[in-house]
Amino acid sequence: MITSPHNSRLQLARTLLGRPKERQEAGAFVAEGVRLVEEALAVRWPFRFVLYSAELGERGRALMAGLKAQGVEIEEVEPRLLQGVSATETSQGVLAVLALAPLSIPDHLDFVLIPDQVRDPGNLGTLLRTAVAAGVQAVLLPPETVDAFSPKVVRAGMGAHFRLPIHPLPWNKIRARTRGLKVYLAEIDSAVACWQADFRAPLALIVGGEAEGAGETARRLADKAVNIPMPGNAESLNAAVAGAILLFEVVRQRGGRAQNRLDEGRG
Repeated sequence: MITSPHNSRLQLARTLLGRPKERQEAGAFVAEGVRLVEEALAVRWPFRFVLYSAELGERGRALMAGLKAQGVEIEEVEPRLLQGVSATETSQGVLAVLALAPLSIPDHLDFVLIPDQVRDPGNLGTLLRTAVAAGVQAVLLPPETVDAFSPKVVRAGMGAHFRLPIHPLPWNKIRARTRGLKVYLAEIDSAVACWQADFRAPLALIVGGEAEGAGETARRLADKAVNIPMPGNAESLNAAVAGAILLFEVVRQRGGRAQNRLDEGRG
């Protein structure tokens, strides 16, 4: 049992809860809670190790047995110490350190999401969760967007990270990846309603941030802008809600089913 706050595993977990730079250098990120760790195990995501406390319930203990059976290193920690490295107000009793190894982007793309300058972790996590539900094939993250593997985004994503290729890329690589796709920009001032656009052809959808929308580089990449009609007296929608409406308009136009779905899991 880990009883010292200076334990190397606790220190690594604490570091990974901080800045993106630390996660990139360590090649790892943190997932907290029974449900998220269950999701990671279900798709055979590569684990570094798992820390848990005696406060776990029956479901959590069953998860520990499953992890151990799969050869994952698990180690008990004093509850107060696990709480000390938790990114939540109340620790859920289990914290996994996972390899930062996003799923590969498919060779042939026809449904891509680009959240530009989305800086609220909850909004990005919700967008990722919605993207999985809508059958998006890949999410490309410009430099101005919050780190998708930060604790709050991972928590809000509810397992999306384990089922969807999520890649931070510079704009030149995003441009290369979207070559051959029609790029649509969600823009409140556009004269074209999203219901009037043709989303049946291969496309990438840019959803801008909460405060100022998409940046200039994103605007230059876009082929066409579309708006979400709002007959009510509201100034705008947040990024997560706007993205959900647009993503499922794509699904509706394509007959209610995703195209070129990813195989779930890792073999």
